[in-house]
Amino acid sequence: MNIISFLIYCIVVTFTPGPTNIVILSSVQRSGAKKTMNYVYGATVAFGLLLILSTLLNRVLVEVIPNILIFMQIIGSLYMLYLAYKIFKMGSMEEQSNSNADFWPGFLMQLVNPKVLLFTLTVIPSYVMPFYTSSITLTLFVIIVTLIGFLGFITWIIFGAIFRSFLQHHQKVLNTLMALFLVYSAILISGIL
Repeated sequence: MNIISFLIYCIVVTFTPGPTNIVILSSVQRSGAKKTMNYVYGATVAFGLLLILSTLLNRVLVEVIPNILIFMQIIGSLYMLYLAYKIFKMGSMEEQSNSNADFWPGFLMQLVNPKVLLFTLTVIPSYVMPFYTSSITLTLFVIIVTLIGFLGFITWIIFGAIFRSFLQHHQKVLNTLMALFLVYSAILISGIL
């Protein structure tokens, strides 16, 4: 097993912008880092759950992947478009509370996030299972990947908190850019492009 390649893949996928990371950045701006942690906890639990399910059901999922992917593409794209609309229409950050910064929206976003679904369906089966088959080892790798994902989310919270005043000053531009990134992600995931 090439551990360096495995770690690079995990870090690139979890730390780069995606729907969950964009929502985290937006939530930090509206609700602060502490409140956004609830969203991160939900996203992390769903991320770990998807890794566990992928590991346990790998052979079954391989046969069903096309049907799962089509369903997840549709649901994920619609949810991302909804989030893009909500972010674009946001008013002043100071005057809003953020119900999207809670545990369940974070959890649900991960479950319908095709980037996460594709990652969790490939990382353990591709990098770990060809070399390790014991339950203890597979569990250890699921924990490692989940922690990497959690660190990626925390990085987005820190970035949002450090640059909060700058981002608040340029809020409309930021909201428009984040909304456009979500629309772009939804279009890519839906298979239109």
